Amino acid sequence: MTDTAASSPLPDGQALAALVAGKLCHDFISPAGAISSGLDLLKDPTAQDMRDDAMGLIEASAKKMVALVAFARVAFGASTSAERFSGAELGELVSGLLAGGRATLDWRVEGGDYSKAQARALVNLAYLTAAALPSGGAAAISTERGDGLRIYGVAEGPRARIKPEAVAGLAGRPLAEGLPGQWIQPYWLWLTAQDAGGSLAVRTEEGRVALTVHMPN
Repeated sequence: MTDTAASSPLPDGQALAALVAGKLCHDFISPAGAISSGLDLLKDPTAQDMRDDAMGLIEASAKKMVALVAFARVAFGASTSAERFSGAELGELVSGLLAGGRATLDWRVEGGDYSKAQARALVNLAYLTAAALPSGGAAAISTERGDGLRIYGVAEGPRARIKPEAVAGLAGRPLAEGLPGQWIQPYWLWLTAQDAGGSLAVRTEEGRVALTVHMPN
């Protein structure tokens, strides 16, 4: 750990909320802006020949926005009144978010119910596994029940990697340098595991990144 990292405190409740809000706003602004652009085209009398393109842009962006909101409610929030989730429900959230991306999703999650904390850990781990594949590849997500719940994420691809900011977050360390938006979600996953009395492990090698979270029952 660098001296800068050692002297940088971890965020308190208000600072953590601000970082999560900033992350969500960053994610939402692109599809929201695309919807606005599409609506502007529809209203432009000189661009009526682009009406079909505008409608396609609005439809695709609206689907992306809905997928982001549905994912965020479980990954960062209390997720309405739901107390437990099925593996299939969580798989739909993750696949909807990753649709159109470069990484393919191999969802091998067991059936049965998952608590709020387990669901939060599972969807965040799945997202970060896919995010480790900037040039494409396969993200395999699986679970195993025994002495608690073990969640595995394996990213395999030609440039599989974890950014330095994410490495710090996954280790529960403060951000020394780099982008807070790249740090907050890995740290949120670590915090989710720690708050539940669980643990998080990371292994990296050429072309492969493996994340493992252990959550109590």
